[in-house]
Amino acid sequence: MNYLSVKEIAALWKVSERSVRNYCALDRIPGAFLTGKTWNIPENAVKPERSSKSAVQRTLLAVLKDEKCSQIHGGIYHKIQIELTYNSNHIEGSRLTHDQTRCIFETNTVGIADESIRVDDIIETTNHFRCIDEIIDSAKLQLNEKWIKHLHLLLKTGTSDAKKDWFAVGDYKKLPNEVGGMETAMPEDVHSEMKRLLDDYNGRENITLDDILEFHVRFERIHPFQDGNGRIGRLILFKECLRHDIVPFIIEDNIKLFYYRGLKEWSQEKGYLTDTCLSAQDTFKKYLDYFRIAYRD
Repeated sequence: MNYLSVKEIAALWKVSERSVRNYCALDRIPGAFLTGKTWNIPENAVKPERSSKSAVQRTLLAVLKDEKCSQIHGGIYHKIQIELTYNSNHIEGSRLTHDQTRCIFETNTVGIADESIRVDDIIETTNHFRCIDEIIDSAKLQLNEKWIKHLHLLLKTGTSDAKKDWFAVGDYKKLPNEVGGMETAMPEDVHSEMKRLLDDYNGRENITLDDILEFHVRFERIHPFQDGNGRIGRLILFKECLRHDIVPFIIEDNIKLFYYRGLKEWSQEKGYLTDTCLSAQDTFKKYLDYFRIAYRD
């Protein structure tokens, strides 16, 4: 497949470059993707037809971009920010409640009664909101090491970990670590392992949910960062579903044990993780139905 630039497509279709970029951003050109800040558009792409806004069934990504830009409260963007942040952080040990997470997002304050709250939990919650904005803005970007490191920088900036000399915020780990009692890639091997993973994944055509899950498993087994690997991995999961127009999902805290089993047993039985994620996907479809957002089954 050969790809053309925005300028070349604009000349071919006799439209402005701005119109072509808008088509790409709104996911109206199948197969278009970002490399850095440059759109790559299939040479055989067909110019989208003009239609009234009411006639267009917008993708989830298009809705998220609009609601994020307009700062709309109570919509699907609002819902995802709270649910994805609360559950992903809670899986990793955050003690903030769902209501406290919601309060931070909605009012930038947190209610505390007769309890102590770790400052890092609050910082990582606000940082996670920024990470979700980043995956929405970069949803069409082809995965690369630089962007993944940037996501880690967003998540961990300002935390107590960031003050430790040995903790590489926004970079790969310096010390060996384990996950669930299992060995992970040695620090000196992380770059080559990540490059191999990304080359394999980005070289595939017609990415499926199974491809995205396999990437996630391999990413978690490499465990490239000193901390934050689970959250970064789940953010990438969500992003790649948006990129490939696959219904995304949120691993809720109440299914984390099934999720962990799926990660551990993937090499022997892929069905454990696949079934867990399909169940989470069914829950997410209820959100889409409620907000009247179309999706592909």
